[in-house]
Amino acid sequence: MRRQLRLFPLNAVLFPGAVLNLHIFEPRYKQMINECLETGEGFGVALIADGTEAGDPNVTPHEIGSIAEIVDVQTLPFGRYFISTIGRERFRIREIIAREPYLLVDADVIDDPAEPSVAREGGELLPAVRDLFDEYLAMLVEYSGQERGVELPDDDPTGTSYLIGDSLQVAEAVKQRLLEIDDTQSRLRAERDFLERLLPQLRRLLERRRDELERRRDGGEDNSYRSDQEKFFGKFFSLN
Repeated sequence: MRRQLRLFPLNAVLFPGAVLNLHIFEPRYKQMINECLETGEGFGVALIADGTEAGDPNVTPHEIGSIAEIVDVQTLPFGRYFISTIGRERFRIREIIAREPYLLVDADVIDDPAEPSVAREGGELLPAVRDLFDEYLAMLVEYSGQERGVELPDDDPTGTSYLIGDSLQVAEAVKQRLLEIDDTQSRLRAERDFLERLLPQLRRLLERRRDELERRRDGGEDNSYRSDQEKFFGKFFSLN
């Protein structure tokens, strides 16, 4: 389905089903959100491909993004908003129609096809990815000391693939590649392959960390400890 979308380019990837909270303060985006609220429409979110700021009218977005549905709005002083959104359908940008007062694009909405091929892999692909992701989350919890409640949906391979992609602590460019994969089976395979490469490194890192903490305890030292885990888990283990 072809439609026009108001576009919010960001330094972040929005997956279908994922939550995105935004503080809207720039005039162009206050106008955009006002219009969305008046019409009951969502807006497009796309990762910035070239440029550094969402407010740059010359910024270039990636072609594929997700539609953000506004589900909660808090009005703030001076016409600002704090909004909560949920990612819905993906879209592919055909062309940029306008750049002022905000980006307006002509886009094709992408329908996720039924995925019988996932079940045809002997029922092994989805459980394997879920098990790897559970181990990844367990390591994340051990490092941070905080529970990370990520509830994967039952009997929904597509939703599972999107939620795993959203939760992984990887560069936004990697998440964008996952978002752009057109079928669930290929996306799950990519996530499986990534986790299979990453987990052995994390296990070794955890083991070194445990050894270091034990040495500190034996020496009566302060056990507060942070290594170079950010390259694996993200700064301060943020899932946002």
